[in-house]
Amino acid sequence: MSSSSAESKMALAKTVLSTVGSVAATAMLVRSIFHDYIPRELHEYLFFGLRNMFTKFSNQLTMVIDEFDGLVNNEIYEAAETYLGSKLSPNIHRLKISKPEKEKTFNIAMERNEEVTDVYNGQTFKWIWLCRQTESTNFYNSRDMNSTLKSEIRSFELTFHKENKDLVLNSYLPHIMKEAKLQKHVNKTIKIHTVDCERMYNLHEMWKPVNLNHPATFETIAMESDQKDMILKDLERFVKRKDYYRKVGKAWKRGYLLFGPPGTGKSSLIAAMANYLNFDIYDLELTSLRGNLELRRLLVATANKSILVVEDIDCTIDLQDNLANRATVHSINGFRMQESKVTLSGLLNFIDGLWSSCGDERIIIFTTNHIEKLDPALLRPGRMDMHIHMAYCTPCGFKLLATNYLGIKDHKLFKEIEELIDIANVTPAEVAEQLLKEDEVEYSLKGLINFLHKKIKENEEVKAKKVEITQVESVDEKKENVENEIKEKEEEKVLPNGEST
Repeated sequence: MSSSSAESKMALAKTVLSTVGSVAATAMLVRSIFHDYIPRELHEYLFFGLRNMFTKFSNQLTMVIDEFDGLVNNEIYEAAETYLGSKLSPNIHRLKISKPEKEKTFNIAMERNEEVTDVYNGQTFKWIWLCRQTESTNFYNSRDMNSTLKSEIRSFELTFHKENKDLVLNSYLPHIMKEAKLQKHVNKTIKIHTVDCERMYNLHEMWKPVNLNHPATFETIAMESDQKDMILKDLERFVKRKDYYRKVGKAWKRGYLLFGPPGTGKSSLIAAMANYLNFDIYDLELTSLRGNLELRRLLVATANKSILVVEDIDCTIDLQDNLANRATVHSINGFRMQESKVTLSGLLNFIDGLWSSCGDERIIIFTTNHIEKLDPALLRPGRMDMHIHMAYCTPCGFKLLATNYLGIKDHKLFKEIEELIDIANVTPAEVAEQLLKEDEVEYSLKGLINFLHKKIKENEEVKAKKVEITQVESVDEKKENVENEIKEKEEEKVLPNGEST
């Protein structure tokens, strides 16, 4: 009985194998005929027709998201690439990982032909990343670095139930765009950009970026706690008010003026703001520009979520000159040439005119050591919304510096130092320099005390010299007034008929 059962199973297995072999042979024959006798141009047409025949009765809809729309980047493709990198499931077999040389985080993305399933609002969405090789070798897209290496067309296919089409267009895709933007912002490395004068006519290359590794934070800068809190609250309120700015009809930007003596921490505060907001910095040197046109081009080329900085604004442009056109005239081969310069009106339009609305979530910071030299038109609200006085070091600032540099929060010499700092007019940079000179806490603090006494003496000498100069000028002024009076009397002559001239 068992032998006959084994024989029947063997016969069944032979039948199955024979059938599979016949099907495979038929498939190979059809494939050979298809490739040898049907023109290549009809391959995709027939494949498309067969696929339509099978999908006609399907309740699934597929959206194709190409990498490029013509020669322009497809924002949906870029957002999907970033978004799906965080949605990779444990069941995925292959993925791509990379790390640019100067970036901090790894970039994780789907590998070609892999499938990722995402759930949104209780609905399932399937993603596949497709890469198709093309035979064209002459195609070149300056925005696609891979196009010089190989001819490849990349796209995502998003498949979902037909009933969810409106959900995808009105909610799911906008959600992906928003999440991808947030992920890029969180993972990005903060950079400081400077103007590349040799590439001023290339909108994408006129700013040259370098990684910003400045360690300054609001916890480490020597500033009064009340002033810190005020700045932090203002920044937090600004980044949360996109809809409010649009509602009131204002460009989503904020202007800060940092003023005070050199060494009071203006640059450190800018770095702390950039680190806190995770914003890039664009360092603009106005003297390197040839006119208002270049200023506008640079503004358009800056990214959203950024800080634009113009340091020492009182030195970089003659803001007291209110002429409509400020120019330099020079001669070339005997011809008088006029070199255009950045004007006050151009700068004001750059801050709050029509060109200032070419972007969102931007902060503009001007710094100056002499606020009295600035034109009042530059200081009004809407241009410089918040004026921040960077003062000399205070006892509170000293304690913070002592904690940062020496690792102590109290010491028997603190009281003497705080009394001296109140009258010494020293900058946080000067105090920090003294604390760096010695490794031992006692020696470091005593060295600071000696420096403060010396600084107070120097300040008194400077003050006495100013008083002396003022007195001399007063005496000279009185002498000049007396001489003028005598001269006026001598000029009054009486004529023979008694009339005076």
